[in-house]
Amino acid sequence: MTDSSNHRQRKQFFDRLLTIYGRKPVLEALENPEIPCFRLHLANTNKPGGIIKQIKMLAEKRGVEIAYHSRQELSRISRNSKQDQGIAADLECPNHQLLEDFLSKPPQENYSLIALDGITNPQNLGMIIRSVTASPCHGVLLPKKGTAAISPLVIKASAGTLFKSTLIHCDSLEQALPKLKNIGVVCCTLSSHSKQTLSEFKTESPVIYVLGNETEGVSSKVSKLCTEHICIPMSNGVESLNVAVTAALLAFQHS
Repeated sequence: MTDSSNHRQRKQFFDRLLTIYGRKPVLEALENPEIPCFRLHLANTNKPGGIIKQIKMLAEKRGVEIAYHSRQELSRISRNSKQDQGIAADLECPNHQLLEDFLSKPPQENYSLIALDGITNPQNLGMIIRSVTASPCHGVLLPKKGTAAISPLVIKASAGTLFKSTLIHCDSLEQALPKLKNIGVVCCTLSSHSKQTLSEFKTESPVIYVLGNETEGVSSKVSKLCTEHICIPMSNGVESLNVAVTAALLAFQHS
């Protein structure tokens, strides 16, 4: 039983790690002592001087393990061989967790979440993370499928808030939403056809707002899992808002 428990804890630890890539994002993470870095990955083809030397010195000063890899091995770690620049790092972001962790110990007080369905634009994802991190909203539910990968563009658009944000990772919203509903979370999505406005929507239960991309909106499968549908009234012939702006409105809804 002890071996099984240790294996489970070890798996949970590695599942929670955030792997970033690119020389500037890795340098900025290492320069911030508040961001725990578990391991630095370097391609053995990197030239030793310049920013690589600076990154290695910072890692050594902080006692971060440095692992060297072939270029092919590093590309499997970064998952982006075209943009990783021969470097990646595993960060221990304290507020990043798996859905199972969240379900086992949800917040005791009433809370809200923002869930993303098909948000593939890195800049929108980063801005959403920034708004939610700044707001009373508990965090972002981020599915692995159909969502922009955490990249230097996302980190830049989040203005560095990604590292202190609460991100809850799940495989898909189709699997996650029923589990959240089982613990009393109200699932809500936006619909221009709804007669219930955002200001009229009231609930005493925890709520998760599901946002889709601006082209297709929330997928039909995910929309059917939501029990509440609300709209944001528009004026002057404007049909919709940027998804990051919408996320900000929803994130501060319970302030």
